[in-house]
Amino acid sequence: MCPICIEPQNRTADSEFLLLGLSGDPELQPLLFGLFLSMYLVIMLGNLLIILAVMSDSHLYTPMYFFLSNLSLADISISTTTIPKMLVNLQTHSKSITYAGCLTQVTFFSLFACLESLLLAVLAYDRLVAICKTLHYLVIMSPRLCGLLVLLSFSISLLDSQLHYLMVSQLSFCADVEIPHFFCDPSQLFNLACSDTSTNDILIYFIGAIFGGVPLSGILFSYYRIVSSILRIPSAGSKYKAFSTCGSHLSVVCLLYGTGLGVYLSSAVSSSPRKDAVASVMYTVVTPMLNPFIYSLRNRDIKSALCNSALWRMIRRIV
Repeated sequence: MCPICIEPQNRTADSEFLLLGLSGDPELQPLLFGLFLSMYLVIMLGNLLIILAVMSDSHLYTPMYFFLSNLSLADISISTTTIPKMLVNLQTHSKSITYAGCLTQVTFFSLFACLESLLLAVLAYDRLVAICKTLHYLVIMSPRLCGLLVLLSFSISLLDSQLHYLMVSQLSFCADVEIPHFFCDPSQLFNLACSDTSTNDILIYFIGAIFGGVPLSGILFSYYRIVSSILRIPSAGSKYKAFSTCGSHLSVVCLLYGTGLGVYLSSAVSSSPRKDAVASVMYTVVTPMLNPFIYSLRNRDIKSALCNSALWRMIRRIV
């Protein structure tokens, strides 16, 4: 127990935490600033191009691209929740974040991380219907159902974010709180709290199992059905075509859940919070940056729409 604790209800907007970031070496700060600024710009540009391509090309008015544009919006949002504050701190040589700002990061990070996971599950269901119920695809995946699936995903994510907010807001913290991370990660806040967090630790694993495990189970079940259906196709060419329609989505699933599992395992094996922060860059920065490339490089419709988009033509003129 720490000697001095401040109850959350007594905190004001001036109360501050300290985000220690990825490195305390002053010589690395300009390099980190340039690197993460470049990555953030790539995230914004790549995902915005995907969204604008889907909106501007009538050939992309299909359920899959509707879900894909929402996934790109979630990628933009999750990176915007964490990276800009880190860039400001690197540029100003400051490590502070207000208590209210920390709670805001916890809330929105939980919201968009959960939303991304659920949208990947929805995309898996979309691929399941497209391959196993090809003739009835447009009937089953109607605009009404697509809208309801996105709305349901957002509602569940909002519930998840509110649960994280309530858990963190009930904690008491020491007077000087140093968070060994580049954003307010809930697990780090639990470790730094003065109050008893045993109940919160159980809840956070339970919430993770529900809001993370259920979508992953849905994805695995969908691909079990997809693979079983494809293996019954007699033609090798048809099998390859069916598998290729799932390749991009499967790559994103492996990237997101693989990096997330890697962070979890590394934190279980190693007790270094700074290493956990570096590993977290994979799913908070690298994954949102790579998603647009994964979905566009092997997709002729996306590439065609991007080449014909007004924004892309403007970028080519500038370059």
